[in-house]
Amino acid sequence: MTLLKKKMGDKGMKEFSCFDIVGPIMIGPSSSHTAGAARLGRIAGIIAGEKEILKVQFFLHGSFAKTYRGHGTDKALVAGILGMDPWDERLKNSFEIAKETDLKYEFIETDLGIDHPNTVKFIITRKDGSEVTVLGSSVGGGNIKISEIDGQKVDFDGDYPTLIIKHKDVPGMISKVSTVISEAGINIAFLKVYRKSKGLTAAMIFETDEIISENILNKIKDVGNIENIRCVNPVTEGK
Repeated sequence: MTLLKKKMGDKGMKEFSCFDIVGPIMIGPSSSHTAGAARLGRIAGIIAGEKEILKVQFFLHGSFAKTYRGHGTDKALVAGILGMDPWDERLKNSFEIAKETDLKYEFIETDLGIDHPNTVKFIITRKDGSEVTVLGSSVGGGNIKISEIDGQKVDFDGDYPTLIIKHKDVPGMISKVSTVISEAGINIAFLKVYRKSKGLTAAMIFETDEIISENILNKIKDVGNIENIRCVNPVTEGK
């Protein structure tokens, strides 16, 4: 299979197959507005805990806000929250399925003050009353970018198994978590760290070459000073 390479920021050169150029397997008319939207909803649902979601407010920005009904973005976003992939035949019936499962949702056209036109902010209310916010963009060809979770700036695309770890900003955290992952025989493809202020709360994002098991997650929790762990596995065509 012929592969094309394109420079992708701090990840260096990213390989694209002919399937990326032709477009993803999907239900709906647009890779950006339906396939990308479904992937965004899917990952936002995983981050919030799919089975615990009571209500979702979709704040639609740019072209998402202008064309979401005609392009099926609304149905794709709801389908993703319900756990459907872009190629799921049930996507076109997502509103009816949401009603059957008592999922409440609302679409709000807004200006999020950012550059990318195909952007959505999810405000997800869980059954326990807590809220999870996720900000993401559909960047073309069914590809996406998650840029914020619960007000914390992040940057990942869901192409790799991804660990999002919120922790106390104390010395040794990166080393301890990396050691757990390494001892499990898992290679770390990319690592990013974020913090708002020294000594308070920080975040690490590990993108790995293999899926992180529940056993490894428990070992990471045991290193201490971990406030929250979220694990996002990639949405793969043909899954």
